[in-house]
Amino acid sequence: MKESFKKLLEEPMLYCLPPWTHTKEKLTQLLRMHPSIQFVSLVAVDLGGNDTDEKIPIDLFINEMERFFNIGVQTDGSSVVLHGIATLNNARVDLVLDLSVNWFVDYNFEHICEDTGLPIGTLRIPAYLMHNLENVDSRSILKRSIEHFSSEIKSLINEYPHIREDLNIAEGEAIEDITLTSATELEFWVKTPGDTANEEKLSTSQMLKEQYWKRTKGSVRTALEETMLLLKKYGMEPEMGHKEVGGITAKIGVTGRLNHVMEQLEIVWKYSTPLQAADNELFIREIVEETFEKHGLEVTFMAKPIEGVAGSGKHMHIGVCIKLSSGRHINIFTPKNRETDYMSILGWGSLFGLLRNYEVVNPFITATNDAFNRLKPGFEAPVCIVASIGHSVEIPSRNRTVLVGLIRDINNPMSTRFEVRSSNPTTNTYLALASIYQTMLDGIKAVVKSQKTTKQLELDFFKDEGEEKFYLQKDRSYRSERDVFEYYTEEERNKKFGIPPATVWENIKNFDLELCKNEVLYAGDVFNKEIINSYKEATITRWVTELLGRIIPDNMELVRNCKKIHEEKDSTDIDEINWENVSKLRKYLMKDTLKKKSLFTRLGECIESGELESVSDLQLEMNEKITLLKQLYTTYLKNLFERGNRFGY
Repeated sequence: MKESFKKLLEEPMLYCLPPWTHTKEKLTQLLRMHPSIQFVSLVAVDLGGNDTDEKIPIDLFINEMERFFNIGVQTDGSSVVLHGIATLNNARVDLVLDLSVNWFVDYNFEHICEDTGLPIGTLRIPAYLMHNLENVDSRSILKRSIEHFSSEIKSLINEYPHIREDLNIAEGEAIEDITLTSATELEFWVKTPGDTANEEKLSTSQMLKEQYWKRTKGSVRTALEETMLLLKKYGMEPEMGHKEVGGITAKIGVTGRLNHVMEQLEIVWKYSTPLQAADNELFIREIVEETFEKHGLEVTFMAKPIEGVAGSGKHMHIGVCIKLSSGRHINIFTPKNRETDYMSILGWGSLFGLLRNYEVVNPFITATNDAFNRLKPGFEAPVCIVASIGHSVEIPSRNRTVLVGLIRDINNPMSTRFEVRSSNPTTNTYLALASIYQTMLDGIKAVVKSQKTTKQLELDFFKDEGEEKFYLQKDRSYRSERDVFEYYTEEERNKKFGIPPATVWENIKNFDLELCKNEVLYAGDVFNKEIINSYKEATITRWVTELLGRIIPDNMELVRNCKKIHEEKDSTDIDEINWENVSKLRKYLMKDTLKKKSLFTRLGECIESGELESVSDLQLEMNEKITLLKQLYTTYLKNLFERGNRFGY
């Protein structure tokens, strides 16, 4: 460690400060030796997934480091999303430093330090939000879930001999440590500012697979390469950066540079502990955005920036290993006999728990209007509570249409893990992971206490809807190795796997409809009613505010842009019929009369009066009518000499 510290002192630029550097003596030396680091920022993540940022002069931090370590920084609740917790008459919130994870130095490459010639840096320190002496932020919830999961797993293994046998733990081997591992991958769209691309062209390019895994060019290539190199400097261990399925071919402008850029990309980096993985992702988003912007490209992490084209996902990988006193490491999901079993007993329990309780996990994963735009059949985005474990034990396989996939390699027992495919770039990774671990633990406890074997649990998992089996709900089926969108009709999917929520309201009200499943979240005091209620209020507020302030006005503008183009001298009877269809729908959406209010008006009034069930129903109707209007107007334009405006992005 002495050599490592000496190396850090000699580095011209610091990028990552690991936990062993988080002492007053070491930090003071490092910061004095790197004068281009001139600010400190405490980074806490509220229940809305927003991270805090402030500029504290580095000298103040160094001179009062003990106070920062012991007390942190005081603020008030108006700056963070803690509805019902940090109230007007009890608003004090403290930011408390987290000494257990990596700290990163965020460099401003547009601001150069005169003394060193290097970019000005800000030391970003992950922190917790404390209110009334309790941690109430997203990071602390994940931390509690990790501690609770690890403690309970250790107790179960020690208490139940058949679990030790199933994991092939010898009698003299003691559990030294339990390590939870997580990884996320990040998909995003980049485009040239001000340029638009036609939805039809994007859809055609996607169907022809013209972009997927193709070679990047020009500014996109440079920005992607710069991003990957920066991630390496920060110790993120990048593994891959490539084009995703969405996008169209860019064009060369008169300057010789590419313009009309519109591409979907993906970046993957190595797994870590859950808290560090979530912190890494938060910082990587900033690196991606700023690096691409430096090259004149806009970045969006929206789940579904373009209708009719693939959205952006953020798949979560979940693993658990134990370290034994003998020095051996064991993956608790890997079966004792990899040739005959898919998973261990604890592996089956994890999958059972996540699927049975997913109704109270989904509100943390899919929490925005944009996120629901992505979850539609036909775009490899999962909408059903169903898992895939592979076509057979002998040949591991993957099904991209399911919610959860078992990833395994017969030749590598440490690689066994679950991939949760429903999350998107806007998902609060901290809360999503915390809820996943809580539900997995519930299933683990149930199967351990049942004393069932792996083969018995396998048979339970293969159940059909209506079949009574252990733990899993009677009216559901939970496994499919088929393409759930191609093989089943919507009616069949709903019957087998349950009706998926289609709006933020349909999802968030599951907290009230599934009260017994809330108890799974409360176990070990990881979540509590106050936190759940605060999260509900924040999510609903964001939902209706966005509807009223963005979505309805945007749809109004779209309706206005669907204008009559044809003239009688060039028109045909088909033009008249097509326009009449468009005109009729425009009026239904937007035109009030003395006897009847338009859909937009009715939706706005329901929002104002708090009729949330009606808001949800009218939102679904609005989405359907807007999609139909675009189709009708496109049909209308196709028969005209003058095409007018299309729907560009």
